[in-house]
Order: sequence, then C-alpha cells, then structure tokens
Amino acid sequence: MTNAKQEHRYMPFGIKLMLTYSLFIIIPVMLVGYAANIIFTSSIQERTREINHGTLEQMKDNITYKLEDMSRISDMLYFDSNLASYLRHYEEGWVSYEATTKQLLPKIQTTIEAANNKMRLAVYLHNDTLPEIYHNYKNTDPLNAEGPLFDLYHITRIKDKVWYMNYPKEKYGQTLQWKQIEADSKFGHISLLRRLVNMNDPITLEEIGFVRISLRLTDLLESVDSEKIGKGTKIFAIDENRKIMFSSGDTAYRLGETLSEEKISNYWAIDEQLPELNWHLLALVPTDIMEKATNEVRLWTILICLACYVVFSFAGLFISRFYSRKVSKIIRVLDAFQEGNFQKKIMFKGKDEFTRISIALNEMGQNIDELIQEVYMTNIKKKEAELESLQAQINPHFLYNTLSSISRLAKFGEVDKLQRMVLDLAKFYRLSLNEGRTVIPIKNELEQVGAYINIQKTKFGDGMEAYFDIDPDILRFTTVKLILQPFIENALEHAWYGDRINIRIVGKLKDGLITFQIIDDGVGIHPEILRQLSDPVESLNVGYGIRNVDGRIRLHFGADYGVKIVSKRGMGTSVCITIPANKKQGEKERPH
Repeated sequence: MTNAKQEHRYMPFGIKLMLTYSLFIIIPVMLVGYAANIIFTSSIQERTREINHGTLEQMKDNITYKLEDMSRISDMLYFDSNLASYLRHYEEGWVSYEATTKQLLPKIQTTIEAANNKMRLAVYLHNDTLPEIYHNYKNTDPLNAEGPLFDLYHITRIKDKVWYMNYPKEKYGQTLQWKQIEADSKFGHISLLRRLVNMNDPITLEEIGFVRISLRLTDLLESVDSEKIGKGTKIFAIDENRKIMFSSGDTAYRLGETLSEEKISNYWAIDEQLPELNWHLLALVPTDIMEKATNEVRLWTILICLACYVVFSFAGLFISRFYSRKVSKIIRVLDAFQEGNFQKKIMFKGKDEFTRISIALNEMGQNIDELIQEVYMTNIKKKEAELESLQAQINPHFLYNTLSSISRLAKFGEVDKLQRMVLDLAKFYRLSLNEGRTVIPIKNELEQVGAYINIQKTKFGDGMEAYFDIDPDILRFTTVKLILQPFIENALEHAWYGDRINIRIVGKLKDGLITFQIIDDGVGIHPEILRQLSDPVESLNVGYGIRNVDGRIRLHFGADYGVKIVSKRGMGTSVCITIPANKKQGEKERPH
C-alpha cells in the first residue's frame, strides 16, 4: 500500500483550482492597476503642469499689467496735444518760463503721481529754449535720490547714444521700447523709451521730445516668486539671448549669465513669453516634485491592487476549499476502494454533478463489493474442494502405508512402536479434520506435522531425521491448515539420497511476517521441473500439491505471500513459505 500511495502523489485539486484562479485574477488586477497607474500618473502630471503653468501665467499677467500701466503713463504725455504745443514754443524769456512752470512741470508731476510704482521720468526736449532741470546723481541709483522723480534734458545729451540712434521708426501711438540702457543694468533698472511727437501734424510725426521712464526690475517682477510653484523651483527672466535678467529661488546663477539648455536638462521647464520686453519667463521645476506625486499615486495603486488581490484571494480560497473538500471526499472513497474497502460511502447535498458522482460511486462500490464477495466465495469453495481433493489423495495412500506398517509391527510383536504409531495416526487425522476449519493455530499445524513425522520416523527408522527450529513467538498466530505436511511428504517421496535423508523445519517471526522453511539434504529438484514449477502455465501439469498450498495462501492472505522453492541437484531443496502474522483470522476473511 505504501508503494501505491507513493505512485499516486499529485498536487491536490484545491491547490490547482486556487493557482488557476489566482493566475486569472492577478493578471487582470495587474493590467487594471498598470492602466490605472498610467492614467492617474498622466492625469496628475497634466494637472500639475496646468497648475504650475497657470501660476506662471498669473505672474506674467501681473508683469503685463505693470508694463501696460507704464505704457498708460507714457500715453498721458504722448497724446497730450497741449503739451506738444508748449514744447514747440521757441520763445525765450517769460514765455519759456511760463510754459515750463505752468504747463510742462505740472504735467510731468501729474504723470508721475498717476503711476502705481516708484519710477523716474526723464524727458529730452528738442526745444533748447526750455531750461534743463535735473539732478546730479554722482554715480548713485537715481531712484534713491531725494526730491522730484523727474529730469528735463535737452536732446543733445542723447543724440549720439547708440540706443537712441537705433530706436525704431515711429508708428503713431504704437512705437515704444523696454530696454536696459546706460546704468540700468548696474542698478537693476529697466526703462520704457518713447518719442514725443507733434500731435498737430500726425502725418509727419515730427519728434519734439523723448521720454525715458525708469523703474526697478524688482518692482516690475515682484510677483515672480518661486515658492508659489513649489520648493526647489527656480524662475528666471531671460532676454532674447537667454541672458539672465532676473532670478527667483535658490540658484547659483548670476545675472547676465547665459542659461544654456544643458543647465536646465534636469528640470521640468515651463516657459511664458513677455512680448513687451521680448523676454521669457522660465520656471524650472525639479523632477522630484513630479516624481513624488507619481510615486504617491503608484503606491496607492499598488496598495489598492494588493487589497483587491487579497479580497479576491480569500474569495477564491473559499470557493476552492468548498469544491476541494468534495473532491477530497471522492478521493478518500477511491482510496478506500483501492484498499479493498467497498463499504465506504459518500453523500453530498444538492443537485449538482458532485451529487451524481457520489450516487454513482456508492452504487459502483456496492456492486463491486457484491461481485468480489461472490468471486471470493467461489474461489474459497474451489480451494477447499482442491484441499479436500488433496487430502483425499493423501489420506488413502498415507493410510494404506501406515496400516501396512502397523500390521508389520504387530506381526513382529513390536507393541510399543505399534501403540505409538496408532496414537500418532489418530492425532494426525484429528488435527487434519480440525472441526472443518480452514484457518487454524500454528501450534496445531506444527503438532500435525510432528504427528506425521513421528509416523514416518517409525516407518523409516534411523534412515530419516527431522529437526525443528521454531521461534516460540509464532505459536500465538494462525495459518491456513495443511501447508507444511505436503512438502515434507514430497521430500520423503522424491528426495532420498541413498538410504538417508535429513529434514529441517524452521519457523521465524520478523517484521510482521512468519516464514517457514522445509530444508532437506536430498538429491534436489531437476532444473527443468523447477522451471515448470515457476511457470504459470506449465505448473498446471506438475506439482499439484505445491500449487494448491501456494494458491490457498494467496487467496487467504494476498498476492504478497505464498511459496518459493530453491533447489540444486546433489545439494538438496529449500521450500520457503511466507504468511502474515495474524493473531485471529476468520475462516473466510478476504485478503488485504
């Protein structure tokens, strides 16, 4: 049975079902999780990009508003026709003084006060009859100077300046320019440059003056704050040559340094154009900010997928256990059938395939059990008939020879031997009958053999010797009757080597098995006859007694037990009989 179990090792149905279920669950969960991670990651990246872009765009709008405010301030001078008339009065003396004090200076002061940021207004006049009014800044920041925030100059002060000579051609109401000129870079300023033209002659647009409005870059770009986007972010204002004009955030870059593509390769860049300045507002967002959000989404996706997998696994485990228990019950019934127990039953509730299988198995087991009982009883009766036939063959011949020996002993007056032989003969037949039982104690079997040997000893005298080597432990077990005497009889009939023969009967108990050996020192069995005895077909024609004993042992105890013969010519024969160590054995008990 051990070998049978080892041959049927397999992965249980429940585990197979669970593995299959897990495989078909984990693949969709992984695919859904992967798709969800991509979708959510892309969504968060897009949302973050939109938020950051919106923040930068708001900064741009604030800058644009301030630029437009400065442009509006310049419009107050540009579109003032009265101011243009006063600037074209070339009369000296009182007229010039009155034009300056009552018209020009109040207009300039009103313009400055209308500004929302601190600025300095410089007006360059073509009319040299008007006086110059200015401050001596002595190489200091003009916006830090005390007093009025304006200067009046003659145009001669800038007519040779490159920035003035390169100023673009005038388009009515449109031409203006934001630029860093002269000391603007040094003090962190930027200037709005614009002509003043003769509004009374809009066709020629004669230049009558030039306006320069200066303000601090920090005031213009005060809304640019990298913290509004996120920690570690850097924001730069760069000109058309990618030169840094302004920066916000923890940065090691200097103003005026060129910001190359290589320096921003490790950042996520957001760009907003400032067309009024011809600058760009560039935000550099560290990739780890995005990676942090992405990793958080990925972590939540993994956790949710794991949670789903755990829930599905528990559901699958419940389902697999539900069905595997039914399959296990079926397997246990099949194992019981394999071991010969066809009384095992199985019952399932419900109306499904398992219920139909259980009904079929129960009916099959009952039918097989009845069939085995019928075949077994038939074989038992057959073997008992063969045993009776064997006994019938032995008894007349044995009885005839024994009675002849008794007659001879009586004739010669050997009363003691005669009495002993008669008693042994009576004992032999009493033990042979055994009240009709097939299974008897080993003790009775050995007593019967002893009685038989005593009779033969009386008959053959000193010509034969029999030795018993019996383990006392085997006497408490049982055996099928008449399994030793036929082999002793064969030895006495066929194994004589000259006028002497020695027979040894051995009985041992080891590992739950009882082994009998009948060993003689006779002539041995011819190899051809020995071969025929081991052949299932040819053995039908020879060794009827040997085949009868072997068949009865196998029928009662199973195919693992029976008779084995070893013989060599001139050296003798050894018959080995193996049976299980059974204390109580029913007469018609089925084999294990």
